[in-house]
Parts: sequence; structure tokens; C-alpha cells
Amino acid sequence: MLVALGLKPENIVAFDREGVIYQGRPSLDPDKARYARDTDKRTLAEIVAGADVFLGLSAGGILKPEMVATMADRPIILALANPTPEIMPEEAKKVRPDCIIATGRSDYPNQVNNAVCFPYIFRGALDAGATGINEAMKTACVRAIAELARMEASDLGSAYGGDVPSFGPDYLIPRPFDPRLLVMLAPAVAQAAMDSGVATRPIADMEAYKEKLGQFIYRTGLIMKPVYDRARSDIKRVVYAEGEEETVLRAVQSVIDYKLAYPILIGRPEVIDMRIQRLGLRMRPGVDFELTNINDDPRFNEYWQQYHAMTERRGVTPDAAKALMRSRTTLIAAMMVKRGEADAMICGLVGRYHKKLGYLRSVFGLDPGVQCTSAMTGVINDKGAWFFLDTHVQLDPSAEQIAEATLQASYRLKLFGIEPKVALLSHSNFGSHDNPSAGKMRKVWEILKARAPKLDMGGEMQADTAWDEALRRRVFPNTTLTGRANLFVLPNLDAANIVYNMVRVMTDGVAIGPILMGVDKPAHILTTASSVRRVVNMTAIAAVDAQIRAARS
Repeated sequence: MLVALGLKPENIVAFDREGVIYQGRPSLDPDKARYARDTDKRTLAEIVAGADVFLGLSAGGILKPEMVATMADRPIILALANPTPEIMPEEAKKVRPDCIIATGRSDYPNQVNNAVCFPYIFRGALDAGATGINEAMKTACVRAIAELARMEASDLGSAYGGDVPSFGPDYLIPRPFDPRLLVMLAPAVAQAAMDSGVATRPIADMEAYKEKLGQFIYRTGLIMKPVYDRARSDIKRVVYAEGEEETVLRAVQSVIDYKLAYPILIGRPEVIDMRIQRLGLRMRPGVDFELTNINDDPRFNEYWQQYHAMTERRGVTPDAAKALMRSRTTLIAAMMVKRGEADAMICGLVGRYHKKLGYLRSVFGLDPGVQCTSAMTGVINDKGAWFFLDTHVQLDPSAEQIAEATLQASYRLKLFGIEPKVALLSHSNFGSHDNPSAGKMRKVWEILKARAPKLDMGGEMQADTAWDEALRRRVFPNTTLTGRANLFVLPNLDAANIVYNMVRVMTDGVAIGPILMGVDKPAHILTTASSVRRVVNMTAIAAVDAQIRAARS
């Protein structure tokens, strides 16, 4: 591949288990003979001296630090033996801080992983009906990977953890689960198949093909991969208020397997243990997760006393505080987060949403500058990823409250690597109706235009106008929203909840959320309809929420 991309064969010196491949060495097969060189060098140390690049897929530890010290300036070291590379990155950096190094391991920068290219080569070849995979298709794939590595990662990159990655010594290769790989590599391979004459089903509209691939990403759940990776980068403690529920237990096993968080389960130990055994789960209390015994926790007196001190001016007596803390696992979880014994919490699999929200609000305050809480819920289906606001909290919010929730939701969309495109929905199209509901959504537009002038949004508008850009420009040429909306803001709770649920069930969509916004701690209330996958996804979101808040404090 390197030669195909322009590296001169005469500049390559090869080495195998028998030593340097030199002209005249006996028993060379044709593949090795083409790299035989006229040289008197016979050891790895000799050929590494002065080299610009080391490429190894051999045995762990064979490239010694003293060899690396003799390489050319800014050497590139591709040490790909697994699980132990030819030299560990820290050893190479110690003697040559200027080196650029890649390994096959995921715990170091620049992981060389065939998952970066193979699925997408196959996808592009199959979609174009290629009769084979030729060199042109492979080199096109490599060039697309290189192009992606140079692209600005923006918010998508930050969701992978740490700083936003940018092209350089520690970011030469895209991460294996970068969702953009599919939409960049498969079209490049398909185009090369067409250009080289091996495509039996040429793709007529490449832009439409790319858009279709982008929709496929969302449907397969790859939208969550950046969030998962960031969650793994700094493990947070997530407490589950309904720790005995089977849905929670199955989800927690996946959370442990995926290394998304350290779980804390609230419940009765005997019930949790019995259900773990019955479900055939592998997790172990005290090892894989922490267990808070609701019948016998030494912190109980501290919990109710602290809760009483927080709520005594709201009519909560000591006896009521004791009773609530003993019977409401949501309050126990909230107090654990409040006291720093957990970093985030998940509840809502049992009980009513607004009842749970009331418990949370009795413990947590609001985010700085926020006047009220709100909830956003996403739906992933074959058309893409769509988000709806406010699906669970505010019954009939004011224009100011809707604008505030919209700004919070727009920020959170970027966690998924999605640039928000906001549609303020109404029965009215840009002033076609003059009544309080339409006027409210018009006022939301005015507030957002003043507070976030760069936000891609428009309204008030009907749902089909938000969906269809051509229609929107026909009825209102001066629209401030570009493309198809992905964040739909509704005038009240009825509208938002009805629209979200109809879209989900009628398109066989997968839900993300509800994502609770506005409270000053990472806390999320799910619903009784939540699946295992939804609990896992919300765990990752809660963990990343905790990371972001910790970084700010």
C-alpha cells in the first residue's frame, strides 16, 4: 500500500525473522525478493539507524530504545504487534520526544485498527456492485481516511473525551467508531469502483447516496458511539434508584461490559442477587457495582436529617423526612448525588414522571441562569435523528421558558455531533394566524434571535414547512432556517408529547431520553416504557454530563 501511494521501493529495507532481506540471500520467495537490497547491513539495529519510518508487524519488544535514538529527525514509528508492540510508546518518547508513534492498541493515540476501513470498503463495493476490490478502491479508501483525519472534529471530537482532536502527532488516524467514516469512505470506494470500471451498478447521485448513508448511521445507533467513548474516558459513578428492576439490571450489565460507568444500585440485596442469578447476569456486588441496601444503610440517619434541613421550611417534618427517605429510592439517589457519593443518577422506570421530578427539585437547585426545568427526547429512525421539546415537564410554558429550553437543548445536541437546526412549530406559518399560541412562538423566535443570533432556527412554522426546505422557501423566502430541522420546539406539553410518541411508534423509532435539563446535578428521569438500550444510552449521557460539570467546577 505504501508503494502504491508513492513510496519508492528502493528506499525500503525489509527485515524478517532470519534478518535483513539482501540481494543474494538464499531461499527468498518472490514477494520478499522484490525488496532485496544491495546492502551489507544484517541486523535490525543497522537498518533502523537513520531511518525515517519503522513499520513493524512482528514481535513485541524487538525495537529497542537505543535503536530509536539513532533514527532520523521526527521519525514515524508504526509498532503494530499486538498485544505488545515492538516498542511501547512511552519508551520511544523517552529517547525520542519528537517521534510520531502508532500502535494497534486502543489505550494509546493513533490506534491502527482494520475496523477503520474494512466495513466501509465492503459497503462501497457492494453498493456499487463491484466485481472485485482492486487497488484503486483500496487507495481511495486510504485517501478518504487521511482526509477525515485532517478534518476539524469540532463537537463530535470533544464527545470522544478530552480535548477536541486535531490533526497532528497524536491524531493521525480517525477513531474506529467515528460515525463520519461510513459517509466518507464508502462513497470514495464506490466512486473508485465506478472510475476503474468494475462497478456493475453505478451510483447515479452520489450526494443522495451519502445522505442515505448518514441516515443509516443514526438508525444503527452509531450516534451514541462518541458519547460512549467519552463516558469511558473518565469513569463516573451512576446511581440507579430502581436497582431491583429487571430492565435496570440488564442495562447495568451492559454498562459494566461497555465500561461506561461504575454503577450503584439501590434496593434489597437479596432481591437484586436473586434476579441477577435468574437473569444469568455476570456482575458481582462490591466488584462490578456498589449496592445501597435500602433496609440497612448506615448513612440513613444522615440522609433524612440532611433532607429535613433542606425542606423544613417547605412543611416537611422530621417524621415525614424519615418516612420519605425510607420509602422513596429516588430521594436516596438524589441525596447520594447531592453529597458527592455518586456523580449522576437515573430514575423513572417505576412511578410517575412529575412525582419523580418533584423529589429531584426538593434536593437539587437549578443551573445558573436557568428559571425552570425542561425535557428533550430524541427519536432515531430510518430518516435520521430528531429531537422534540418539551416532551415531559412544562405544561404550558411561556415564550421565555421555551426560548431558555431551546438554548439548553441546542447545546446538548452537540454532544451527539449534531449541529442543531431548530424549528419553532405552530399551526401558523410565519404570521398566517394571529392568536395567543402563534404569537407565543413568534415571540420565542424574537428572543432567540436576540440571545443566539448564530443559531440556525426559524419559525413560527407548521411541521411540514420545517421538514421541507423547498416548501419553506416558497412560502417564506426570507426564512432563517437552513436545511431540514432536527430540533422541533412545540408550544406546550400536549403537542410535544403527542408528536414525539407518534413519530416514535409510527416510524419504529428508537428513543433517546427524556434528557432532563435545568437541574444543577446530572439527573435524568426515564419512563416506564424505557428499554434496556435506552437505559444504557441515558447512563452514558448522564456520565458525560457529570464529566462536563466536573470540568467546569
